[in-house]
Amino acid sequence: MSLSQAQKKAFRSIGHHLDPVVTVSENGLSEGVLAELDRALKDHELVKVKLALTEREDRAAMLEALVDESGAELVQKIGKVALFYRHNPKANPKLSNIKRFENHHGRH
Repeated sequence: MSLSQAQKKAFRSIGHHLDPVVTVSENGLSEGVLAELDRALKDHELVKVKLALTEREDRAAMLEALVDESGAELVQKIGKVALFYRHNPKANPKLSNIKRFENHHGRH
């Protein structure tokens, strides 16, 4: 499912206030990192990931691997930080960054 430009724009504005919840280092995609990302996406739907990699090419390859492994969609990438979205119809409204934003701004 690919996001519309309007959705991406809305998600970027929500993501602007988020801190990275997962950091990927030179060690690559360990089971622990993938499990952490999966849990974060399940809970929050929209998450920031910090790519602690020096080379731009390495970061690009890592982003591709993260998208493949997590089933999430890359919403935005700025420098060493990427914003990922994966819809969870059963997401807890208190944890989901999307639902919290919508509830806070009166949209249902």
